[in-house]
Amino acid sequence: MKTLKIATFNINGLRARLPNLLAWLEREQPDIACLQELKAVDSAFPVADFEALGYGCLHHGQASWNGVAILARDAQPLEVRRGLPGSEDDTQSRYLEAAVLGIQVGCLYLPNGNPQPGPKFDYKLAWFERLIAHAQGLVNSEHPVLLAGDFNVVPTDLDIYNPRSWLKDALLQPESRECYQRLLAQGWTDAIRHLYPDERVYTFWDYFRQHWQKNSGLRIDHLLLNPPLARRLKNAGVDAWVRNEAHASDHAPTWIELKAAR
Repeated sequence: MKTLKIATFNINGLRARLPNLLAWLEREQPDIACLQELKAVDSAFPVADFEALGYGCLHHGQASWNGVAILARDAQPLEVRRGLPGSEDDTQSRYLEAAVLGIQVGCLYLPNGNPQPGPKFDYKLAWFERLIAHAQGLVNSEHPVLLAGDFNVVPTDLDIYNPRSWLKDALLQPESRECYQRLLAQGWTDAIRHLYPDERVYTFWDYFRQHWQKNSGLRIDHLLLNPPLARRLKNAGVDAWVRNEAHASDHAPTWIELKAAR
């Protein structure tokens, strides 16, 4: 089997940015793409557009907010789980898990949590706890497992251009960072930070104060690999050119390349 390229991309509105998304897929041709913040119900998911590019689709949508999807080139993702266990009354579409090309993939859109303190931040931390509990079983699997998505956490000050103006933001709160570190401590490998331990790598530039033009970014989109998959990690990066396109998402696709399975 050839090298696999897997990407995660918060598109910030499927209907508004479908041309951008299709252009990226056609140019970069990831084998697996995890999408977040669809802001569209399942019936509005443009399956035909993706199939025209050779992608099978699995989607978990929601009107106006949230929504996640997994695309696979020349394959059909096989659904494993829709939503995290632990709160069956949670109506927000934030987690989708599938078997794809020999890998168990969890695509997630972790709650933003702003404003904090308050109920949105409480929900963020509760959701994170459910993710940590579920991830414990995944990381210990003998099969390759990937957690990919918008985690809405800036892990350290190395992952942000300047933390001072974000000190009150939910993405930088000690509780958010502590949850992320507890997740990593289970045995997950943060692909970008593993390969670039001392570099400032950004995946998100908001629309304010010319943050893209000034490269004032944050790293909040992560790909976490369990030990069997981490042994295959070959390369990782960010398709930053996508952020410079007209009508771009405030995120750029973040990706890994994996060596072929033996």
